[in-house]
Amino acid sequence: MHRGNSRYQVFIDRAVAEGTKLVCAVAHPCDDVSLASAAAAKEQGIFEPILVGPRIRLAKAAKGLGLDLDQFQVRDTPHSHASADLAVDLVKSGQAALLMKGGLHTDELMHAVLGAQSGLRTNRKLSHVFMMDVPGHAELLFITDAAINIFPDLETKADIVRNAIELHHALGLGKPKVAILAAVEQINPRMPSTIDAAALCKMADRGQIEGGVIDGPLALDNAISPDAARIKGIHSKVAGYAQILVVPDLEAGNMLAKNLTFLSGALAAGVVVGARVPIILTSRADSEQTRLASCAVAVCYARWLSGRKLPAT
Repeated sequence: MHRGNSRYQVFIDRAVAEGTKLVCAVAHPCDDVSLASAAAAKEQGIFEPILVGPRIRLAKAAKGLGLDLDQFQVRDTPHSHASADLAVDLVKSGQAALLMKGGLHTDELMHAVLGAQSGLRTNRKLSHVFMMDVPGHAELLFITDAAINIFPDLETKADIVRNAIELHHALGLGKPKVAILAAVEQINPRMPSTIDAAALCKMADRGQIEGGVIDGPLALDNAISPDAARIKGIHSKVAGYAQILVVPDLEAGNMLAKNLTFLSGALAAGVVVGARVPIILTSRADSEQTRLASCAVAVCYARWLSGRKLPAT
């Protein structure tokens, strides 16, 4: 889906306009979609890609797209495992400032990223953030985590919240209002998501999570609808005006993001945060517009991180 004048354009413009063009290691872009995404990002001036994969397969994909492979830096590898490892090594050695998933499984790339010698791990858990441009909604809506952590425990949820807050600040969007979602807004001992939500709010009260205004548990309606919050008698700075939605688990987040995309016509850019560099994950179902937006958001975040590196582990 393409929609003109999306809220992502400001990040694309910023990525192109600010500073030296960053280098992105693209792991195994041997399929049409990922290679076309890397080529489009290069053409738009968002980043300079290094294509990491079997040269023969890259050449075949490039020919099918009408691209000249000679215009790209290419690092030849025998297979996808080696592509993931070499792409991570390029980032570790400082030859690339970004990492992008090509035509390999997410688990394969994450295994290389999380390896003991990868140099990309920090004291945070990794998490994924969707930045949804939803028709009729006043601003970008962050949804996390819908792609990495399947059943996050409380400690992981705390990092998911910290990562999303940090990204919100990095993109110049200010101090966010964060809703910890559950099916209901009351604490119910039989619903673990409500207990975790309450604990996360208390962690914020005690300074263990900083940089945002946090409330929960909140149901989806009273997190984003002022009318729903008012009718239910929920009064807080977050209720009705949430900018970040923290879901209980991956399934809930994935269904919410896809619901907004396919039933509401939302655009869904996304990036993995919590590592020493942002990691771009795109889907074959993404439009070129959202793929470019994901690349641009990652560039903006990488530039912000360059001045504020997370401590490594």
